[in-house]
Amino acid sequence: MSVAEAAKAVYESDYRVRMEKENLGKFIAIEPESREFFVGDTFIDAAMEAKTKMPKKMSFVIKIGSDAAVHIGSANL
Repeated sequence: MSVAEAAKAVYESDYRVRMEKENLGKFIAIEPESREFFVGDTFIDAAMEAKTKMPKKMSFVIKIGSDAAVHIGSANL
């Protein structure tokens, strides 16, 4: 299982309900092996907090309350 898949599974099982009540629209970086998480106002905030606290581990960032962390381009084609 990839880091992304594992982090998404941790988010769904452990954090989704709580985070969507308390931090909707923010970003959560999850290190799936330890299940540690870091919440930030922006993608970079969450990612940098995870990297600072766990420099040798890989985390995955999810936008709380959304299916995608970042939208690129336009759906209006």
